[in-house]
Amino acid sequence: MARSPLTLAALASSAVPDLTVTGTRAHTADGAGEFDAAVLTTADGNARIVRVPLTQAAETEQSSDLVALRALTTGIRSRLPFDVPTYLGQAPIGGTRAIVYDFLPGGHVAVEDVPPGDGLAGSIGHAIAAIHTLPTSFVGEAGLPVLTAAECLSSTAALIESAAATGKLPAALRDRWRDAVADHSVWQFQPTVINGALTADSLLVEGESVSGVLGWSALRVGDPARDLHWLLAMNPEATDGALVAYASTRQVATDRQFTQRAMLYAELEVARWLLHGRELRDQSIVDDAVQMLDGLVDRVHSNTVTPLSTATGPIMAVGDVEAMLDRTPGDRSSVLGGMRPVDDQA
Repeated sequence: MARSPLTLAALASSAVPDLTVTGTRAHTADGAGEFDAAVLTTADGNARIVRVPLTQAAETEQSSDLVALRALTTGIRSRLPFDVPTYLGQAPIGGTRAIVYDFLPGGHVAVEDVPPGDGLAGSIGHAIAAIHTLPTSFVGEAGLPVLTAAECLSSTAALIESAAATGKLPAALRDRWRDAVADHSVWQFQPTVINGALTADSLLVEGESVSGVLGWSALRVGDPARDLHWLLAMNPEATDGALVAYASTRQVATDRQFTQRAMLYAELEVARWLLHGRELRDQSIVDDAVQMLDGLVDRVHSNTVTPLSTATGPIMAVGDVEAMLDRTPGDRSSVLGGMRPVDDQA
């Protein structure tokens, strides 16, 4: 049974000294069976949020998120054009813990609803670029993963081999993905600080601006393309606006290899879904992943998809990948949010 907002408010009061709660409401954005959550109004007029994980995956995600938030010091946060949650306190409950943060205002925008132009799309590009321009030193100092380009390549190859070992991966996909990681020209890049699990659901939006970014459990130094693969599912003009803003902020070119890695990461989400189903021994997830893989095979044999490299067959368009992933059973976004990023699959 879900904990009531009043129960969660009492937990928050015990977690944060001198917290006086004057109002509370359930926070439905933390639904899908992963967290009990409530937004609290306090006597000083501020808003707080308290969350209690309901699964082991959610507990792991929350613990990793706390490590990342502590690494994002005041100095680091001052470099970002958006807000990041602040940890305020915790209280034990039933073998886990309730965590209290400040509540960030803003709403979510579905990726397909990002309008073309340089408004919100440009703000998204600037926001991601700001993350990628952070100094890498603080990540290692916090004990978080620091990956080289070679390690990103190696772990992506390991993900492919893990999917192949299930016996469920069609040979056409296996061979193309193997060829993609064998094309070392695609993997010549400078690692940066990345969020590591960024999606449209990570962003809080006010008007045409990104006002906050949630979900830092996969913070690391790694492949910047990992944070951008979901952008390719937007309206093409919105994607262009985001990538132009991103490139101008970072003062780097989003070259063809950069986009190819982003597209590959998007396609590999299906492989991750397959492995997730095998790990949980959930045949419905496995069957669904197999169906999506079959769809990938059909699409990569069409003549309308973008080639990944001269060494590979065509790769599926990212919008098609995202559309198929949206058809997974239940609320896939919360489940995949708790899985490790591609760069950490080795």
